[in-house]
Amino acid sequence: MRPGTMQFARLLLCLAMWALCGSAKPTERKERVVREAPLSTREHDDAQSFDYDHDAFLGADEAKSFDQLTPEESKERLGKIVGKIDEDGDGFVTVEELKAWIKFAQKRWIYEDVERQWKGHDLNEDGLVSWEEYKNATYGYILDDPDPDDGFNYKQMMVRDERRFKMADKDGDLAATKEEFTAFLHPEEYDYMKDIVVQETMEDIDKNGDGFIDLEEYIGDMYSQDGDADEPEWVKTEREQFVEFRDKNRDGKMDKEETKDWILPSDYDHAEAEARHLVYESDQDKDGKLTREEIVDKSDLFVGSQATDFGEALVRHDEF
Repeated sequence: MRPGTMQFARLLLCLAMWALCGSAKPTERKERVVREAPLSTREHDDAQSFDYDHDAFLGADEAKSFDQLTPEESKERLGKIVGKIDEDGDGFVTVEELKAWIKFAQKRWIYEDVERQWKGHDLNEDGLVSWEEYKNATYGYILDDPDPDDGFNYKQMMVRDERRFKMADKDGDLAATKEEFTAFLHPEEYDYMKDIVVQETMEDIDKNGDGFIDLEEYIGDMYSQDGDADEPEWVKTEREQFVEFRDKNRDGKMDKEETKDWILPSDYDHAEAEARHLVYESDQDKDGKLTREEIVDKSDLFVGSQATDFGEALVRHDEF
């Protein structure tokens, strides 16, 4: 399948999902808030098992395949991972380095998604995706038709994509590295992209174009009454939430900062908490950082007496 055809199919799928959301049942709730997923569905109780720590350190899917290796093989693989976590190569693993690894392990699906899309957009295979490459691969065939049958405004979508692409493109050369392309596709994962997440959300909800989100726009984004006389209880609760908590200055509408506080709350950082826990439990000389030996000595905490094939994970980590 040609790249343009592939991207056209992807766009149609996105539009189908968009239409599906628009026609959802009136009592279904649309979720706008961006939250960190839990590190594991298991209970964090080291007195019972280290299963939570294994899921956190490796990602749940990787942790499931540990049974295949002996304790010796497990320690050998763990030692290789330590070299990847120690990003500055000083021989120590800090809380920050461990936190970054845990976040990588938990969000491996994002990097897999970027890898798939990268192949369809780096058309000249120069290791960069330019805005022109992305635009041509994604919109080229569609923009040839100035009046598409479905009436959707693809040019408006393209303008929005271009604005986001330029925000992700830190050096402003209109050519994205893989990291910048990841920020473009998944802006909610990057601090420097959070303003664009807020801006796009406000544009979606602000139907009267006054630059604010009032109560009816807020509710209308989540719920369509569709002839029902009575609102569900959760809608009434959301009305109360808007008045009591969302609209902090009580002017009847949410501005940019209030919208940011709503959709990007400052949640408890589970990855940092787990990183601190792992360091505390493994740091034999109590210097606040871990050596390879300290980590391998506590291999049961990190990976137990089983391990998995980290080949693909390590390759992906190198690429990012």
